This record gives sequence, structure tokens and C-alpha cells, in this order.
Amino acid sequence: MPLSFCSLASGSSGNCQFIESQTTKLLVDAGMSGKYIKTSLETINVSIYDIDGILLTHEHADHISGLGVLMRRYKLPLYVTRKTWEVLSDKVGQIDASLLHVFETIDDILIGDIRVKGIKITHDAVDPLCYTFHHESCKIGIATDLGAISDEVIEHFKDCDLLMIESNHDIEMLKVGPYPMYLKRRILSEFGHLSNEDAGHIARELIEYGSVKNILLAHLSQENNFPDLAYETVKGIIEGEGLVIGQDINLDLTYRDKVGKLYRIVKER
Repeated sequence: MPLSFCSLASGSSGNCQFIESQTTKLLVDAGMSGKYIKTSLETINVSIYDIDGILLTHEHADHISGLGVLMRRYKLPLYVTRKTWEVLSDKVGQIDASLLHVFETIDDILIGDIRVKGIKITHDAVDPLCYTFHHESCKIGIATDLGAISDEVIEHFKDCDLLMIESNHDIEMLKVGPYPMYLKRRILSEFGHLSNEDAGHIARELIEYGSVKNILLAHLSQENNFPDLAYETVKGIIEGEGLVIGQDINLDLTYRDKVGKLYRIVKER
């Protein structure tokens, strides 16, 4: 059975990702308005009323701004770690307690027929996670908002069919750009964000030593990056090892303000 993925939005202005099996539909993050998320889902023929749950990478505003509306208006369940919920609960308003599923760790949980694993990462949030989603022989990974990537995280992503990975900034653009020095240091630190170069080297390793066939670049900075620059930087690093984009690997972008391509991963058992 297929496992599908679509980025509804990815960037500092808001984040929301969609994952679907034959019977289960999930959102990762809800950092756009409820109206935007509802309309975006409709463009890929999905009703917001059919969503089976929301997972969060962390509590920053660009990942949770639409959460309260989605839970109140559309009765969408939330799956969240205790630490994240403790810092988040006052930000979402009054919700139906029956919709809340709190875990010490989202280490290996089943939502419908999709197995979800949250992996701890470094970011300036209380309990940040990246995720893998596994259904039968298909596996999808999401890795954004992390300043560094550990060998453990790499290991979890090696057998993914599709990986959405952060390609936040061009290092030189960030260094000479308008951000104050404290913010530049934060972004460049292990608790900040991955650069285009970071994304390229991680992608190359996963392609060479794993089974990843689709790499989607995510969370591009509006001020410190350009889509073409991110794509060409990662492409150059991947092809520097003799790999060919479009043949050995599919490389694609996600977007801050529009819905990306809908991917359907289908593999024989």
C-alpha cells in the first residue's frame, strides 16, 4: 500500500506537512492559519475533517499558530510529548481534553496504520523532534529545525524512501545579511538550523549508504537563502560524488507560501 507526503508549507512564516496511508491521514505541525491548512488540503483532495491527528516537531510559533483553531473547530487530535505540552498548553486556548494524547516520548506509536517514531534533535526548543513514518514497506522522514544531525538521526533516516530535510540558509548570505549578531550565532549553532551545505552532505551520505530516493529541501530562509541557490548547492554536493540528479535521486523543493508536490511512495512487499 502507498504512503503519501505533501508539504503544505515550510519556512519561518509557517510549517505544515501532510502524510497519508490508505486509511490514516496525519499532519506534522500546524504553523499556518486554520483556513490556509483547510484550503491547502482541499487542493490535494483531502478534507480537513478526515485528518486523524497532528504531531508537533516543537513549540515555536511557526509550528503551532493554527493548532488551537484546528483542535477546536475541526476536533483534530494532538499527539505530543509531555515537555512540549507543558510549554504549549497556555498558547492554544481551551481545547477538548479528549483530543489530547500526551506521551513521555513519542518513541514508537501507532496512529491508525502508520507507525510513528520521534527522534530527539538539537534545537532551541524544550523537546524538539524529527520524525519517521512507516507503513508496511514504505518509510518517510521529516528533519527540520535542527542545528546539527547526529549519527543516530542519520541511522533512522537511512532506510527512508523520502526525506524532507532542512536547507535553511546560505552561510555567506547569513553572515553578511541584516540579522543581528546574536541571531546569526543562534542560527549557526548546533541549536539553530542546517545550512544548504549541511543538507547536501547529509543527503549525499543517505543516498550513498542508504535507500533514500527522494530528497525534499525544506525550511528555506526568506532572508538568507534563495530556492535556486539551495537546490544548486545541494545538487552540486550530491553530483560531486558521481551521482546523477533525476537518475540516482530525485531532488525537489518545498515552499513557504504554497503547496508542494504530492508524492506517493509505492513499493512491493
